[in-house]
Amino acid sequence: MIRLVCIVIGYLFGMFQTAFFLGKLKGIDIREHGSGNAGTTNTLRVLGTKAGAIVFVGDMLKSILSILLVRLVFGKMYPDIMPLLVIYTGAGCVLGHNFPFYLKFKGGKGIAASGGMILSFHPWCIPVGLLLFFGNFFITHIVSIGSLLLYVGFLVQTIIMGQFGVLGLTQAALIELYIVIFLLTSLAFYMHRENIKRLIHGNERKTYLLKKNKMDIETNKDAEKYVSDPKEGK
Repeated sequence: MIRLVCIVIGYLFGMFQTAFFLGKLKGIDIREHGSGNAGTTNTLRVLGTKAGAIVFVGDMLKSILSILLVRLVFGKMYPDIMPLLVIYTGAGCVLGHNFPFYLKFKGGKGIAASGGMILSFHPWCIPVGLLLFFGNFFITHIVSIGSLLLYVGFLVQTIIMGQFGVLGLTQAALIELYIVIFLLTSLAFYMHRENIKRLIHGNERKTYLLKKNKMDIETNKDAEKYVSDPKEGK
C-alpha cells in the first residue's frame, strides 16, 4: 500500500508541466511546436536557452520535492525500505510528467524528472549522473544519448551499490528495486524510440546552448520542417 501511496504522490507532483505552463505564459502550447514534446529540449529549441533552463530546473525540482515529502512523512515509519520508496515516488513523478491526465496523457519524456530522482536517491549517484549526461552533452551535443546513458548508468550503479550493501536493503527489496529501475529504463528507451532510430541512421539532431536552437514561433517554421523531415526533430 505504501508503494502505491508513493507513486500517487509522485504522479501528482509530476503532473506540473513546467514546459506547458511556461509556454502558455509565452502565448503558445509547446506541444504544438517543434517536436511536440513538453520537455526541456523542445522548450530550449522553441523558446530559447533561458526557457529551457527554467523547464529543466522545474522538472527536476518536482521529483526532488516529491521525494523530500516522502522522506519527511514516511522516513521514520519505513526507514528499512526508504531507498525503494524513493524510487517508487520518482517513478510516479516520471509517469505524471510523461502522461498527465489533464493534457490527454501527452507530456514529456521524463528525463529531467528522472534526473531529480537520481540526484535524490544517493549522494554517490550525483557525480556519476552529472558526468554521464553533461559529459556526453558537451562532447556530442546529442541529448538523447545522454538521457539513455543516464538511465543505464543509474541501473548499473544501483546494482553495484546494492550488492555491496551500500543501500542497506534486504536481497528481496534489492531485487524489487532493480526491477522498478529496469522498468523505468525500459520506459525511457521506449519514449526515445524515434531518437534511437535517428541515432542508428546517423541523423539525430544536435542541440546547443545557443540562440540558433530557437525556432520561429509565429510561423512555426521549424515545426513544419520537423513534420516534413522527421530527421530534424527530437
